[in-house]
Amino acid sequence: MSKYSVKTVHPHVMPNLEQWPVYQLSEDRRQFVQDLEDNTLEDLMGNTTEQLSDIITETVYLERIRIKEEPWKVDPPKEKQIWNKIRRKLIKYTLDQPEEIAAKNNEEILKQIIHRYAEEIVGTFKISTFLFARRFLTFFFNRLFQAKQRGFFRFGGSRRRLYEKINVHGEVDKLRELFQKGTVVVVPTHHSNLDSIMIGYALDAVVGIPSFAYGAGLNLYNAGSAAYFMNRVGAYRVDRRKKNPIYLRALKINSRLLIERAVNSIFFPGGTRSRSGSLENKLKLGLLNTTIEAQRNLLMKGEERKVFIIPLILSYPFVLEAAPLVNQYLKKSGKERFIDGQDTSAKPFKILQFIWKILAEGTNITLSVGQPMDVLGNKVDSNGDSFDQFGKKIDIKDYFMLHGQITKDKQRESEYTIELGKSIVDRYHKDNIVLSSHLVAFAAFNMLKKENQKLDLYGVLRLPTEDYHFEYENLKLVVDQLLVHLRQMERDGAIKLSTILLKGDTDQIIKDGIQHLGAFHVNKPMRYNKQKQIISDSFHLLYFYHNRLLNYQLDKVIKIRPAKIKETPAEV
Repeated sequence: MSKYSVKTVHPHVMPNLEQWPVYQLSEDRRQFVQDLEDNTLEDLMGNTTEQLSDIITETVYLERIRIKEEPWKVDPPKEKQIWNKIRRKLIKYTLDQPEEIAAKNNEEILKQIIHRYAEEIVGTFKISTFLFARRFLTFFFNRLFQAKQRGFFRFGGSRRRLYEKINVHGEVDKLRELFQKGTVVVVPTHHSNLDSIMIGYALDAVVGIPSFAYGAGLNLYNAGSAAYFMNRVGAYRVDRRKKNPIYLRALKINSRLLIERAVNSIFFPGGTRSRSGSLENKLKLGLLNTTIEAQRNLLMKGEERKVFIIPLILSYPFVLEAAPLVNQYLKKSGKERFIDGQDTSAKPFKILQFIWKILAEGTNITLSVGQPMDVLGNKVDSNGDSFDQFGKKIDIKDYFMLHGQITKDKQRESEYTIELGKSIVDRYHKDNIVLSSHLVAFAAFNMLKKENQKLDLYGVLRLPTEDYHFEYENLKLVVDQLLVHLRQMERDGAIKLSTILLKGDTDQIIKDGIQHLGAFHVNKPMRYNKQKQIISDSFHLLYFYHNRLLNYQLDKVIKIRPAKIKETPAEV
């Protein structure tokens, strides 16, 4: 293991589940729903009557389109009739009415809409369901891990062996300390649909901290079994079809109230899975802003409790949905220059095979707990104290003061949110742990680009894969060049490297990288053919894995022009 590794499976910081904030919130669900309704109504009623009429009109319009064009099985019954009734009420009693009458009816309509959304959004947490899920996942993962040696249904092995497959690195001890000193908001990178389950399991089973509140896509509730569990393990529902201003405001206020209630939260600030395969470089600031709003409200109430932001960087040696994700990215960015590449590895029946490859065939998942910070992006220590960029201890209360009073200032807090986003992105890149598959893919794709410097990216991707192989000695030279630079970056604190990149020789790294890149996909990013040449079946996938090391300026380190055209097509 590397110097960043957790050496033990930690005991729970809060063994009694009834003390967990997410459970206590569930026990008080009715009051929380009412608080959400009241706060959302108060926020929206700050608009003028005319503005509020426009907001309601836009919401009704968008909801009627959603019901017509994107119906889901999980949708409440008679939705169409309900929204038609709201529309008729809006037209009859609000539009073109005197302001006093319009204002009163706007409020009534708004209350009805907000109530529907609040009841839909707020989830619950059942201890019995959580314990069952914990036991099932431990059994399932352990069986997969041992299946080749012992058979899927044979018992034996230990939690320790499962832990060895899900590696958690970084500021784990500090995270556990901060969990007991304030409210923690974990902000992970997002690359796969499996991220949520992996994060939840690792934080519970390895790090030993209670469950978080997190947003789960409402589409997951279409399946009865999934809906049963999602409804009972702390998830709140997020319907990404709903883009109207009332629903989006209710979601944001739900996040803020959770934090104010001391409920620890997880959300993906990138908003969606990384289509390109790169680390997030620009974040969506809506939910991040709720952490700052919550901190300000806590200070205004005289509470000293702080909100801590914990970046979490996930690393898979291969990604389940890599092919469709990169194709979506290239199609959007390249338009007519992009020609689709085919791979079937993201189909639902492949998920079990994917987990098998990870847990049963020597592959690890890596989670890097990044440097914790306060809501202003300042570094915090294990006591929760904040320090500025010069190492000076600061009181974050001062940042919310005006004329000696803590005040609400949306413009000021908007700037704070921007800076917080930049700080998280910075930690994503500094606390990113580079795997052998990332390095080898980056080296190979840059070899390909340097051989074809007259072509743009889409021209390179259109090259026939059957005409190329990567000459081993040249690949080794490129990897060596990158390793020298990466190891210096690691010493400077600009990146982190997996154990094999820190201690392994180049031949080991290349072998390990190719093995993992070729472990799952039908069209493999890199593999050996029968002539023992290194080839690629998919430049699209090679590009996807190469992108993990974008934004480090590593291409400038490569000084050679190594890719080689094969004299004869390789035998596949």
